[in-house]
Amino acid sequence: MNAQALRPAFHFTAAQGWINDPLGLTWTDGQYHLFYQYVPGRTTWASNCHWGHATSPDMIAWTEQGVAVAPGEGDDGVWSGSIVTAADGTSTMFYTSVTEPDIGIGTVRTATPDDASWNTWTKGRKLMTAPDRDVVAYRDPFVFRDGHLWRMFVGAGLDGGTAAAVSYSSTDLAEWTLDGMAALRSGTETEPVWTGTMWECPQLFEIDGSHVLVTSIWEDDVLHYVAYGVGHYADGRFEARSWGQLSYGKSYYAPSFFRDKDGKPSLIFWVRGVVSPDGQWASALSIPHTLSLVGDTLVAAPHEDLSTYGRPAQLQRVGEAAFETVLTAGADLRCTVAAGMTVRVESLDQTLVTVASSGDGIRVTADGNPDFTDAFFPAAEGSELRAIMDSGILELSGPGGIMAVPLPIVAGPLTLTVVRAAAEPELRTVYRPMTPDDLPLNDAGRALRGVV
Repeated sequence: MNAQALRPAFHFTAAQGWINDPLGLTWTDGQYHLFYQYVPGRTTWASNCHWGHATSPDMIAWTEQGVAVAPGEGDDGVWSGSIVTAADGTSTMFYTSVTEPDIGIGTVRTATPDDASWNTWTKGRKLMTAPDRDVVAYRDPFVFRDGHLWRMFVGAGLDGGTAAAVSYSSTDLAEWTLDGMAALRSGTETEPVWTGTMWECPQLFEIDGSHVLVTSIWEDDVLHYVAYGVGHYADGRFEARSWGQLSYGKSYYAPSFFRDKDGKPSLIFWVRGVVSPDGQWASALSIPHTLSLVGDTLVAAPHEDLSTYGRPAQLQRVGEAAFETVLTAGADLRCTVAAGMTVRVESLDQTLVTVASSGDGIRVTADGNPDFTDAFFPAAEGSELRAIMDSGILELSGPGGIMAVPLPIVAGPLTLTVVRAAAEPELRTVYRPMTPDDLPLNDAGRALRGVV
């Protein structure tokens, strides 16, 4: 990767400060609005979270707009939630209001935009908190239309180690009725996948006639991965017929569901472990993903908006079964998984990450980041693996799941090498996505990937 700004080119990062969960991604008035958990002035998490705000024409070239909602007025922290727009065009934010010291039990509160820019919001009243003493964790309201009603799911953990989503209904987004538990699953259940003892950011949506509940798996302040249930939803209750794991490794967490401008179901994730080399900012957001169901398997693929930022480049043969290329600002590599295949990304003096086929999957070793190393990724022989590389981030996707690997951010160059055991490797095109200098300019002549 040639010398460039020492931050990702097509993954959102804040100009300074800490970010985590993406929130309320909405297409309106010809652009996307993205919100996210934000802690200014530090590069580690703190409970006094804000909602930051950014805009983009395509979910790639983001412009940072500043703080939309901040602590104060009865909030010690403004935590995760969602945004909905009613038929009359009015929009409402639902967020988790926390107060010290018991920040694990939040209160649902609203805010409304001050104008069409959505840059600042006015807080409304507090609505509800945990319904009874058996709820030991409570946060992250997700609001959606449910026939003639509005429905709200709130993530919860129950005494005894059961993860749950609490269900509420409303006719007007103002007055809400508790309807009970929308779904729950014990932390003792491990097959086919363990789903923790508390669900963060539970979100429900429909794909091709089936309902999907996506949730982030939490236990005892440890963030694990993203899981999902596929099944049937009616009248505030979700019944799963199957459970699966969507993300692998330690980096992806807290995705936010949205529908793109064409109505396609989509997710965008928090990418943990990406850190500014000069100590100015920490964490990134993923590229957007488009969702589909193959049977009862949820498949997340990079959104087509990313393809407009690619430029063709060629892998050069360097041996009987090896190819390599020098990365300019990243790469979008497609290849077929085969026994003995290895993909390496190297800087001048070290190997940053190795992806090697191993039995029924691949083993990902990130030598440059000891906190996020040596993870298994399901990718059967003969399946397609897609690897997207940006400064500081490697994202993998395939029919069995997705993974993000945070890497050290270096000035470059980086070399990508692909080795196959077979004499004739089956490889596809490599792309060079744009650097920040290549991104479209706004009216002020500044790249859209920046701060207004």
